[in-house]
Amino acid sequence: MELNSIKPAAGATRERRRIGRGIGSGFGKTGGRGHKGQKSRSGGYHKVGFEGGQMPLQRRLPKRGFKSQTLKFNAEVTLSALERLGADEVDVLALKKAGLVDELARVVKVIKSGEITRAVKLSGIAATAGAKAAIEAAGGSVA
Repeated sequence: MELNSIKPAAGATRERRRIGRGIGSGFGKTGGRGHKGQKSRSGGYHKVGFEGGQMPLQRRLPKRGFKSQTLKFNAEVTLSALERLGADEVDVLALKKAGLVDELARVVKVIKSGEITRAVKLSGIAATAGAKAAIEAAGGSVA
């Protein structure tokens, strides 16, 4: 077998339809375009979303919402999740290994949800004011 002898499987390809080649072809005269009108003419068509001059749907509806592409790099961890983790020193890598934050996460913040009783040292992780107070009350620190 040579590269120049490779062909598609039998029945995989069809001959192209030859438009405008006489009555017997079934696509003669008007060439499958019907009679008259914009769509029958060469070069005659309209832009996507055009509704004949009526205000198009995408302009009738209000503009709404925005989804930031940087949000996927941010992550949150709760105090109760830190309690369950059971580590004394916690950084972003440890949270990724434990599966508490996504692999894409770059910025991690601890939020005050739940309780913490063990002393945890956070490094490279931010914390809300309430979470920081709870961690320090338990004997931990936020670096």
